[in-house]
Amino acid sequence: MPSQLGLVPPPATRRPAPPALVVVAHGSRDPRALSTVRALLDRVRALRPGVPVHLGHIELNAPLLPDTLAALGGTEAVLVPLLLSRGYHVKRDIPEMAAASPARTRMAAPLGPHPLLVDALQDRLTEAGWGATPRRTSAVVLAAAGSRDPDARTDTARTAHLLAARLGVPVLPAYASAATPTVHQAVRTLLARGRRHIALASYFTAPGRFATECAQAAPWIAAAPLGTHPSMAELVLHRYDEALRASPSLPLPVSA
Repeated sequence: MPSQLGLVPPPATRRPAPPALVVVAHGSRDPRALSTVRALLDRVRALRPGVPVHLGHIELNAPLLPDTLAALGGTEAVLVPLLLSRGYHVKRDIPEMAAASPARTRMAAPLGPHPLLVDALQDRLTEAGWGATPRRTSAVVLAAAGSRDPDARTDTARTAHLLAARLGVPVLPAYASAATPTVHQAVRTLLARGRRHIALASYFTAPGRFATECAQAAPWIAAAPLGTHPSMAELVLHRYDEALRASPSLPLPVSA
């Protein structure tokens, strides 16, 4: 409606749509992994309904990342690895798939290390029965997938350090493959130090073969994988926002 001065106000400008958030999962033959990842994405969507959220796998499950990116066409997208440390997938596989796609992509950091992961690890341990024994006899093995990349082991060791500071007990990282110590070796080390109540913290994003094998090696309690813990959804969005802040050319999303 014209104003009293006869001037027509300019039309409201529409805020550009935020870039797509593409969660990049590894993939697993265990059907529980895919259902867990999909449930986690639902949590992310609920926290930020204005952001389009998609899933792409590195291998083993559909949709594969190249197919997800191809479907996005020339859309702007931020790729958030659902991985807990740096390694070959973060440094090579995902960037190469992104470079071969038509989408305009930006790579976010992997989820770990970060205090939000420590929140989730602590809660999963508590759910499994942690806290029922004296600290002087307790310890934790942080079981991770493993990688030959030294940066991956550095990141896992950092998470172990953060979890130890939180719990007030020793926390040793251990690996299911490609690195040492194994869970059995870490348990023996802690037993030799007089720690009789040794819990296993499952440093996996979802159930799968490695998580199951590590849990079976636990001498006392074994926590569930991180899965759909609320901190995981928060951390996915935190990494997405970090990548956007590092790229002024991409529009910032509107928080819910």
